[in-house]
Amino acid sequence: MSLSSLLRQSNAEALSLSQQTAQYLRKHASTGISTIHIPFLSYPESTDVWLMYEKLLLSCLRTGDDKAAFNCLEKLIDRFGATNERVMGLRGLYQEAVAKDDAALERVLQEYDEVLAEDTVNTPVAKRRIALLRSLSRTTEAIDALTELLESSPTDIEAWTELSDLYLSQNLFPQAVFCLEEVLLVAPNAWNIHAQLGEVLYISAMNGNESSEGRSLAEAARRFCRSVELCDDYLRGYYGLKLTSDRMLSTNPNDTRSTGQVATVDNGELPVLPTAVVRRLNEQATFKLAEITRTSNSSCNVADINAAKDLLNRSTQRKQR
Repeated sequence: MSLSSLLRQSNAEALSLSQQTAQYLRKHASTGISTIHIPFLSYPESTDVWLMYEKLLLSCLRTGDDKAAFNCLEKLIDRFGATNERVMGLRGLYQEAVAKDDAALERVLQEYDEVLAEDTVNTPVAKRRIALLRSLSRTTEAIDALTELLESSPTDIEAWTELSDLYLSQNLFPQAVFCLEEVLLVAPNAWNIHAQLGEVLYISAMNGNESSEGRSLAEAARRFCRSVELCDDYLRGYYGLKLTSDRMLSTNPNDTRSTGQVATVDNGELPVLPTAVVRRLNEQATFKLAEITRTSNSSCNVADINAAKDLLNRSTQRKQR
């Protein structure tokens, strides 16, 4: 499990884990007490034990329990050593979390630079450096650093996704789209990435010129369709498809082409979807959104559910006018 995936804990999970820290530390008090690890002199261990220490460390930082976080970090240092790349990344994260001001963060950044000057392929530290550059609003430097990282790790999905997000923050839509397409080359069945690409294309259409809006929206709709094809009850996919098809119908309501009359183009671009197809997609997305919001359970994100309900309500109000 990657460090960034561990960082994506929910608030409830972070609080629950942080409250278990003291008990877990007592239970494993004799685990990893020496940097010289001798298996037959130690209690049996597994990777789950040390992954749990990472989770507890992150949870404690999320909840402001810096002392408990430091205790977890010490355990990891004792077991794997201070020069272990993963441990160095976690130590940097701890230092960032306890930094009092930007000056302290700049000192952490300097430490990252020093580490990378000696070991240019230290990926955990390189990623922490990029995250820190972004938090310091040094976006251009973060983009340059990510581009350099991807030259040596061209299949790093998380790096491509982060780079796409950085480009999107700068309204560089073609670059953001390219990055997500690179992700799909590595993970073609990642339904969430198909939906994310659809979202970028939709935002691009809303911020581009009118001549390219139709094709951007059509490609966005195709991406959302692929996401729900891969994951039938994926709310964000249906939300995006509903939003996109609503827009397509509002901008081109009088297209009389039938389902089979799809225009062809000569420049290699995909054709714009006929209104009959868009209307059917809109109806299906509306039905599935209503079904998901009606039968949603604790696994669904509350914010996503509320957004879907709001979109359905707006759509109903428009039809009633």
